Formats: sequence, structure tokens, C-alpha cells
Amino acid sequence: MKKLLWLDDYRNPFEDNWLNFSPIPINQLEVVWVKSYNEFVEWIKKNGLPDGICFDHDLADDHYHKDMFVSSKAYNEYYKEFDEKTGYHAAKWLIDYCIDNNKELPKFNIQSANPVGKENIRSLLNNFIKRYPEIKKQLDKSQESYDIDPPYLFQ
Repeated sequence: MKKLLWLDDYRNPFEDNWLNFSPIPINQLEVVWVKSYNEFVEWIKKNGLPDGICFDHDLADDHYHKDMFVSSKAYNEYYKEFDEKTGYHAAKWLIDYCIDNNKELPKFNIQSANPVGKENIRSLLNNFIKRYPEIKKQLDKSQESYDIDPPYLFQ
């Protein structure tokens, strides 16, 4: 059974066909619903990466302000004021986790109604996917073992 991590403070993944956003087939799927950045991080730390992740961007009431969606500039101004972390923060943390643990990014989709936040998450994750082969090569190279000790150990 494949695991889907559903990050959303509001949308119940088991209602209203929300699971149509799943990046993996929904038959034989175990869904874990987390509602905040902290729950997201703790679940992955405890259980490892799921097979797929669905992201919402706005994870708290203070992320919903009518004036935010007038323009990207207005959005960015309000974004600075958030106390609670967003789905974008979760995506950034996920990339760091994948790099630190030499793991590929799970399949993902974004069900957020926030068009700017949705595009920011998508761009961030897609850029990581494009650069992952280069990053992996650097990680593998940095983890190579040496057959002999470096010369400075003998001085």
C-alpha cells in the first residue's frame, strides 16, 4: 500500500473528491492527513518519505486576507507577516531533507486555491527536480571514501 501525505489545514482529503489531486493512483492508497508545517515535518522525520505528497499553501487563518490576492506584490507584503509557516516552507524543508538524506523527491501535487502560493511551490519543487541529478552527483562525490589517509595526517 502506498502512502500519500496530505498537507492541508482545511480540506478533508476523504471528502468532495479531493483525492483526485493525488499524484499516485488512489486505489490501495493510505492517506495521512497533516494540517500544519510542524505536523508535516514531524511525520516525515518519524516515518520517512511517503510515496506522494499533496500540498496546500495557506495553512492558517492568518494566511487568508482578501487583499493578498490583488497582486504578487501585495501577496509578498502580507507573506512577510505570517506567523505560521506555509506549504511553501514545508516544500523548502522537504528539499533540504531530500538533500541531507540523499533521497529523491516524492511525487507531488498542489491543491491550494492560492494561485501565487501554488505556483511558488510548483516552481520550487520542479527546479529541484531539474537540478537533482547535478546535486546527487555532488553528494555522491562528497561521500566517496578514500583508500589511504590524506597526507596531512602523517605530519
